[in-house]
Amino acid sequence: MIRNYIKTAFRTLRKNLGFTAINVLGLALGLATCLLIVFYVVDELSYDRYNVNADRIFRINNDIKFGGNDQSYASSPAPLAAALAADIPEVEKSVRLINKWGYNVKKGNQNIKEDHMLFADPSIFDVFTLPMIAGEPKTALVDPRCVVISETVAKRYFNNPLQAVGKTLTFNDSVLFKVTGVIKDIPKQSHFNFGFFLSMSTLAESRENAWLSNNFNTYVLLKQGADPQKFKAKLQLLMRKYAGPQLQSVLHVSFDELKKAGNKYDLNIIPLKDIHLKSNCVSELAPGGNILYVYIFTAVAMFILLIACVNFMNLSTARSSNRAREVGVRKVLGSPRSSLIFQFLSESVMVTFIAAVLAVIAAYLFLPAFNNMADKSFSFNVASLSWLVPGMLVAVLVIGCMAGFYPAFFLSAFQPIEVLKGKLANGFKGSWLRSFLVVFQFSISIFLIIGTLVIYNQLQYIQHKDLGYKRDQMMVIHGTWDLANQAATFKNEVKQLPGVVNATMTGFLPTMDYRNSSSLFPDRNLDQKKALLAQTWTTDDDYIPTLGLKLVKGRNFSKQMGTDTTSMIINESAARLMGITDPINKMLYAPQDNMAKIWKGYRIIGIIKDFNFSSLKDNIGPVVLMYGRDQGALSVKVNTANITTLMGLIKNKWKAIAPNREFNYSFMDQDFDATYRAEQRMGTIAIVFTSLAIIIACLGLFGLAAYAAEQRGKEIGIRKVLGAEVSTIVAMLSKEFMKLVLISIVFATPLAWLAMNQWLQSFAYRQNIQWWVLALSAFLAIFIAFVTISFQSIKAAVTNPVKSLRSE
Repeated sequence: MIRNYIKTAFRTLRKNLGFTAINVLGLALGLATCLLIVFYVVDELSYDRYNVNADRIFRINNDIKFGGNDQSYASSPAPLAAALAADIPEVEKSVRLINKWGYNVKKGNQNIKEDHMLFADPSIFDVFTLPMIAGEPKTALVDPRCVVISETVAKRYFNNPLQAVGKTLTFNDSVLFKVTGVIKDIPKQSHFNFGFFLSMSTLAESRENAWLSNNFNTYVLLKQGADPQKFKAKLQLLMRKYAGPQLQSVLHVSFDELKKAGNKYDLNIIPLKDIHLKSNCVSELAPGGNILYVYIFTAVAMFILLIACVNFMNLSTARSSNRAREVGVRKVLGSPRSSLIFQFLSESVMVTFIAAVLAVIAAYLFLPAFNNMADKSFSFNVASLSWLVPGMLVAVLVIGCMAGFYPAFFLSAFQPIEVLKGKLANGFKGSWLRSFLVVFQFSISIFLIIGTLVIYNQLQYIQHKDLGYKRDQMMVIHGTWDLANQAATFKNEVKQLPGVVNATMTGFLPTMDYRNSSSLFPDRNLDQKKALLAQTWTTDDDYIPTLGLKLVKGRNFSKQMGTDTTSMIINESAARLMGITDPINKMLYAPQDNMAKIWKGYRIIGIIKDFNFSSLKDNIGPVVLMYGRDQGALSVKVNTANITTLMGLIKNKWKAIAPNREFNYSFMDQDFDATYRAEQRMGTIAIVFTSLAIIIACLGLFGLAAYAAEQRGKEIGIRKVLGAEVSTIVAMLSKEFMKLVLISIVFATPLAWLAMNQWLQSFAYRQNIQWWVLALSAFLAIFIAFVTISFQSIKAAVTNPVKSLRSE
């Protein structure tokens, strides 16, 4: 019996190749899109789940509101980890990590710049699942100047990872670290992915009892059955116990007085598995993802698949007149309705199976392009095939039955006497469900068009917004701290090169994550109500002119002014928060150590116009520039058509001073673009998926228009014989469809506006949704639909009426 169903289904589908091709192509595109998005979603949701105890691991975050700033930090005080393990019984283990921006590692005569380095407590191997292939986990990071490296790093420096333990690595030409362990490479799906883990005991600051300083990423492994919320509640009691006395000593206030003044210094927790997608704190170990994009891509995948299924339902029910006599004859010959339903469902499942095979092939072919768009490295391998094959078989059954459910029950319900007498109503008209499904399809398409245009418009706004500094033609040379005392010489020599406009040496740049925040006070009384929590950046006298910052009052730093070492320049936001009409020549006091025991006074000599030093998702906060020496990077403003030659000259200067050090550079506009890489990827993917959704919807509309024209063939023939123009016939055939598209626009436009307006709220600086975006989306939908329908309408209108009327 089943064999007969399959054979009949195959013959029916072969007989109607046009209908079959449209359905197969639509479903294949929908399934291929879903498959690619499934790869993306599964990858994003799998971060940090390789850890055996992932459900019990939490990171401690610090929520600080002070001095006009409200910010969440992924870091916490140095002594917190030890206090957690000692004072809170729910804690099984705790560990600290801190990123120190890497070192140069010697390999022969070459120095390799390694950025993926973390200092870690020995308990890192108790908290995280980091399998060690050589060495002893319990003792590997106990002693100072010990390092555990990944398998890839071990191969790079020692060829054989198993022979790396016991050997030494030379950091920055002179500092020796002993290799005490080799671990397997950390999976890419980790919120931190480092190749070097240095012993925390090497760092002097790790032993400081500084409860008001936040430099360490602290994690805890809770005991089995421990309640995370009860643990969280105990954090504030711990802070009152240990940080309270220091808060009283430094600011002369208690936690209650701090809170009463509208400020806070609260510890919070975030589950390990949520860090990648749901955390956006300062001091993250690596840039994370965004759960919102996971939701968006999942919704898009479902919408596109629904559009493809709607196509199947629409085309199957639209063909009802073609198969009505078949149903009538089958029923007269004794076929029960259940057999007819099974027959139609088998056709649906067969179409879905063929589409699924084509979808897997298409996904395989387009996977490299999708990897490039999504910045991923997906591949079809044994692991992926283990879930892909059964998953696709289940999808074929579910989608096949879902897409064919209504057509099967609709077609099998025809009464044979009505069919054989020719009384069955046919054609495009008369089906409210089919009209609803067309509206549904195009509503989704219009929603995606509006969303894509809004994203594109916001990205263009970001690219062209005046940020308050000049990033074009700005070359940033990284790692200049390696030059030590010769850094100033390198800067001066670079400034003398033809094509160089100016240069400034500091790592504190708007496009870098190099940051430092400090509490500043207008007097030595340290009144918290007058405090200013600001970014405090060490810069030279070339910083303002090189970056094109604008002085609105006062003056710049000067080498000729010896007192400028105790001077500062603030931005407009800092001036507003100070609440002083004219801050010039006023004093601000800043801490000089992590324990806040030493304070130094600085005189304000200038005010600069606000500039966006972080993402446009954030409001501009207070910034204070201090005159001093920071060798984090050298920013070079260039003005030459031959940038390649100039880069070669700068590289030669570098090699003359540091022949064995790697020359590493970037351009500031590229660094700026990298900040919005996630949004750019989303914009590209949105364009592709929107195009696919429109193509699939138009395939269905194309098929419906073809059947509508076929069913009204005799009417068209009679109208032509009576003198109707082609344009009149095209308008007649298009009117019903265009009416549905207009209804789709009415439904989709406000929903899309609400959704995209909500997305724009994540940007502090944004381009509001313009009226032309909605108008252009409506025009595109109407134009695309009209072109799709017109092809069939014109074809029917120009057909010789003799062909349609010869049977009469």
